Amino acid sequence: MSRQPHQQQGTPANIDLADTNDPLNPKVAASALDFLLIELVPLAQRITEQLLAREQVLLDEYRRSRIFGRRGSKTARKDKVQGEEGGAAEDGGGKAEEGKEEGEGREGEGEKRKEGGGKAETGSVMTSIGFPVMGEGVREGVLARLDGMGYRVGQGLAERFTLNTPRPTNPLEAIKFICKDLWLLVFRKQIDNLKTNHRGIFVLTDTRFQPISRMSIDRRAGPKAAEEAMARAVTYLYFPCGVIRGALMGLGVEATVEASASELPIATFQIKTKGAKP
Repeated sequence: MSRQPHQQQGTPANIDLADTNDPLNPKVAASALDFLLIELVPLAQRITEQLLAREQVLLDEYRRSRIFGRRGSKTARKDKVQGEEGGAAEDGGGKAEEGKEEGEGREGEGEKRKEGGGKAETGSVMTSIGFPVMGEGVREGVLARLDGMGYRVGQGLAERFTLNTPRPTNPLEAIKFICKDLWLLVFRKQIDNLKTNHRGIFVLTDTRFQPISRMSIDRRAGPKAAEEAMARAVTYLYFPCGVIRGALMGLGVEATVEASASELPIATFQIKTKGAKP
């Protein structure tokens, strides 16, 4: 007499529990990648702010060491001319200069404190939905860091997944590889639209770009909320810009990549290969 396999109550017969609980399940890997892409921008912002703060501390220490060095040289000069007739006058002049330098140093420290306070105040400013506003210096560092990370990822992916397949022989084939294969691998969908002027300029459009597809807008804040959301969305486009640029370089195509988002969740990437003509 054959015995039917036991089935847990409430579990459909067509679902394999072993597959859903497997940490190597592709759905788990895809979800992990989604969370990683979402957290890349805050991570890059924290790293950039910490590095800028450390750089500011080092600059302050260097400036203070220069001020103390000037004071030491003035003291040595005063000791040298103490026995001469004009020692008193020179000594008084040295004190005046020293006092002037001390005053300048204090003014400089006061200005730095003001600047630091302004930066801290800017960092504490929040958008309408609670995201910290990035200063100009922090923003430049964050965008450069995201582009660099994407470049390394794209270059590695291109080399890995063209290892046993014919490599593209011209820029158009390389762009098609990105639209069909690479985009599907990273974002689980292909590029929706590809345009080119056949002179080295390509425009890729993703009508539902995954990292910004769930980005919310507080409609109660009015037009300002939409502007903040678009500015925040642009920061999430620098990593894929780096992925495209790195993949093209891995395929032997040198190019620059720019991204824009006219409305959520549409993302547009403009690629200009070396020597492109408008």
